[in-house]
Amino acid sequence: MAGHRVAHATLKGPSVVKELIIGMALGLAAGGLWKMHHWNEQRKTRAFYDLLERGEISVIAAEE
Repeated sequence: MAGHRVAHATLKGPSVVKELIIGMALGLAAGGLWKMHHWNEQRKTRAFYDLLERGEISVIAAEE
């Protein structure tokens, strides 16, 4: 019984190239989401100022 060997999975060290690729992919995905959010905010701000310039809206409360 003392001579029996149990098969264990050998653990490898971290793969530097794989971690770099995963890090770059996650960074690009997060950056893309941030840019889309920024573009959406710019579009809303630009639309607000366009309406303000055309006189369709006002920032002054109307008096009754």
